[in-house]
Amino acid sequence: MATLLADSGSTKCEWCLLHEGRKKIIFTQGMSPYFLNSEQVQAVLRNELLPKLKAAKVSRIYFYGTGCLDPANARMMKTAIGKVFTGAKVQVENDLAGIAKAVCDGRKGIANILGTGSNCCYFDGRKIVKNSPGLGYVLGDEGSGAYLGRKVIQYYLYNTFDEDLRYKFDDKYRTTREAILESVYRQPLPNRYLAGFCLFLAENRGHYMVENIIEDGLNDFFFTHLCKFSESWKYPVHFVGGVAWGFRDIVKELCSSYEFELGKILKNPMEGLIEYHR
Repeated sequence: MATLLADSGSTKCEWCLLHEGRKKIIFTQGMSPYFLNSEQVQAVLRNELLPKLKAAKVSRIYFYGTGCLDPANARMMKTAIGKVFTGAKVQVENDLAGIAKAVCDGRKGIANILGTGSNCCYFDGRKIVKNSPGLGYVLGDEGSGAYLGRKVIQYYLYNTFDEDLRYKFDDKYRTTREAILESVYRQPLPNRYLAGFCLFLAENRGHYMVENIIEDGLNDFFFTHLCKFSESWKYPVHFVGGVAWGFRDIVKELCSSYEFELGKILKNPMEGLIEYHR
């Protein structure tokens, strides 16, 4: 019998099938209970995951997902997964719990997500003891891809970019004000849309406006969340996510400035989760 692990953000979900000492990595779209209902979650599982599992019989599923800190959301995800994988034992926790298990190695530490969204917690080696409130991409998600992408859009639409950056933006995206506002306010999954503009920042490192957006956005996360935990100055501070990995030089500089002990910086937590569950 096989074990299935999942690390799901709102943009993508990474799965790992553990079977007879081997592992198989599979990617599907992300499954946030704030954006997908039960039927849509089941459709993703049936259309994107099941065909890649072949004939493997899954007996246990450990799903770590964004939005699953809310008990109602966790129940919905557990029920949806159970309807597709009948007979399997399903455990659902929020993505931050998975991050903490993956990076803290059973020790005390601060675990942070900096991906499409952002989150922060203090892990006592067994469970999350403190969690900075996650307000989502509209009210919060400081330092996240959506947060930084929103700044890119603001600089563009407010005509703050200098001529060089504006030319590069127009050449890359070939979009309009109307199309941007349509995608943000009327189309589904606007957080993913906004986070997509992080690539523009990564491709234009060195320009002072780009560096300002990255540094200010990440500093907003440090100041708003990490500084609220006294434990941030006592235990290693770990980071997971595409933004943390892509801009790890800035993360390292900010940890030094705030006098935090920098722990791990990982692009994704799956390897740590595999070791934890093995």
